[in-house]
Amino acid sequence: MARIVHFEVHAANPDSTAKFYESVFGWKFQHIPAIDYWMIATGEGPGIDGGMLRRRGDPPVSGQAVNAHMCTIGVDDIDASMKAALAAGATLALPKMAIPNTGHVAYLTDPEGNIFGVFQNDPAAK
Repeated sequence: MARIVHFEVHAANPDSTAKFYESVFGWKFQHIPAIDYWMIATGEGPGIDGGMLRRRGDPPVSGQAVNAHMCTIGVDDIDASMKAALAAGATLALPKMAIPNTGHVAYLTDPEGNIFGVFQNDPAAK
């Protein structure tokens, strides 16, 4: 079975986008000038790391269907993560909802227009 092994974020302003994800999730970014690419370390343990590249062309249009891959980030406290993301400049795309017997998920839009999800495991979710 094939699994996701890497993700990418597209950004017109990579420096501010890196600061957004660093402040909300604690991710670490390393710029590779030779290829104008940023490696993203998301932490230890299960999960994947990713990269960021400079957006070429128009950003996603508000209200338009997702036009790229969307990643969901596992968090310990969905409410705290949503609050931090909104304080750092995100907007709410879809409010928190329960996935019965699994957990809670919400979708936000980062300051560059990329939609991302946050997920908190909760087997008691109804």
